[in-house]
Amino acid sequence: MSQIDPTSPFGINNIRRFIAFRIFFNARFYYPVFTILFLDFGLTLRQFALLNAVWAATIVLLEVPSGALADIFGRRKLLICTGILMVVEMSLLCFVPLGNLNLLFWVFLINRILSGAAEALASGADEALAYDTLKREGQPENWGQVLAAQMRLASIARIATMLLGAAVYDPNLMQQVTGRLGVPITFTQETTLRFPIYLTLMMAFMTLWSSIKMNEIPRTPGAHLSGKSIYQAFTVTFRAGKWILRTPFALVIILMGLFFDGILRSMTTMRSQYYRLIDLPVSSFGVIGSGVALLGVFIPRLALRLVNRSSPMFNLWVMAGLTFFGFIGVSFFFPIIGLVPIFLLAGSGYLLRFFISHYLNRITESYQRATVLSFKGLSFNLAYGFFGVLYAFLLTFLRSQVVETQPGLPADIVENFVFIESIGWFPWVFLAGFTTLLVFAWRWLGKTKV
Repeated sequence: MSQIDPTSPFGINNIRRFIAFRIFFNARFYYPVFTILFLDFGLTLRQFALLNAVWAATIVLLEVPSGALADIFGRRKLLICTGILMVVEMSLLCFVPLGNLNLLFWVFLINRILSGAAEALASGADEALAYDTLKREGQPENWGQVLAAQMRLASIARIATMLLGAAVYDPNLMQQVTGRLGVPITFTQETTLRFPIYLTLMMAFMTLWSSIKMNEIPRTPGAHLSGKSIYQAFTVTFRAGKWILRTPFALVIILMGLFFDGILRSMTTMRSQYYRLIDLPVSSFGVIGSGVALLGVFIPRLALRLVNRSSPMFNLWVMAGLTFFGFIGVSFFFPIIGLVPIFLLAGSGYLLRFFISHYLNRITESYQRATVLSFKGLSFNLAYGFFGVLYAFLLTFLRSQVVETQPGLPADIVENFVFIESIGWFPWVFLAGFTTLLVFAWRWLGKTKV
């Protein structure tokens, strides 16, 4: 019988559980039909926007304190809490009765708060526990290998999740499948409405199981922590913040990361509208999403080679090139071939996540690792919100121009014109922001060898 290589990081329990936790926690079968699902439950678009704002606000409020609490109370405990929250949030949607719109809104509001809290608790704690496990086993240099494997497996799982989630939500497809099997069942949209949610609830139980199976790693004596209070959590948070400000390389990593992440995610949330305007059928969106997820199988291997063979500055230029030319490409709205720049932008996003994790973990001490990683998550979510506000102002400005210069256009045509014009701003906003940050990075780092 074959045995796992004792020098392999994948023979370590926490590493296997970390990978499983990431896969199960992110296996959200309702993602391919996210907006449609909320609307089919009976909520309005305005309520949908409000609920997502609550979700983002919850993450921002809890991100850093949760990291500090993980460093104080233990990373495993917070991950178990994450699993419990996920089980509760999905159970609410599985069993809430339809028809009462007021009740539905409040249940979805609680769901979004619990979901945001789960995201915040998991952020940083899972990664810190896995990395410190490698350090204890004398294998910190294998973190890149672990991260690459995790990203590849998560991408494969994401492909299956998107395809299956969209398939079980479609009553016509389900009717065809059961018809061929000879099963006399009639499906309606109300019948299939919760199918992706039921599947995600199963993943929630698997998330909880994988967190329970982890082992806690004692923090190093450098923490000097006594007592377990909220005051202590903020002390740890403040100390980690000062460390980031006093460590130029860490500050540059986080600032570059939040800028890239904010502008890339802004484009990601609008992909479906972009696909429609380059003449792609709606039925192809799930397949395209799976193709984008497939990049996660290959990009981590490239990222690992880059961090091992190239300088951080070279890797930054690779990522910047992909991002800039990706934005240039989408601004032309080429039919069909317009998917190429989407894949460039997605590839840049995968590289970004790998580089941030690799470099930030490399320079952060164990006792504050989860707190620093939570700072990263907090800054990324704040940047995403900031880009969202800027984009809303841009849309308002462009809409007034279109209405003024071309009065009488139908509302849907106006929206399409405004969207196309707004995308044309992305490459130049990126270029201006990246250049500004690059100048400051050179000044902060000076002659520091990175």
